[in-house]
Amino acid sequence: MYQQPVLPISDPQTFNAVKGAIEASFSSGRVAEFLRSLERSKMRIRDFETVLRKGLLGAGTSAEYTRLGDGDQGQIRELYLASLEHVAPELREKFFKLYAYY
Repeated sequence: MYQQPVLPISDPQTFNAVKGAIEASFSSGRVAEFLRSLERSKMRIRDFETVLRKGLLGAGTSAEYTRLGDGDQGQIRELYLASLEHVAPELREKFFKLYAYY
């Protein structure tokens, strides 16, 4: 079975700040609010770069993300995409259009 290799993080402080912003957005208490903000903005949930630029993950998160190296940015994108797949099924159904491929 394939196991994803553990990559070293080059800037742990900045990486953890961006990671914390993503985890906070997908926390059980805030995920519905985050999804509503995406819906109001008419954004696609899987378009990470746009979500980041629009400040929906926090005001300073985009600037912190750009300070990360390519490897760290890739890990953050993977974390974001994995997080959106772990949203409760009833919320995914409620915000079906955000998750739909079109």
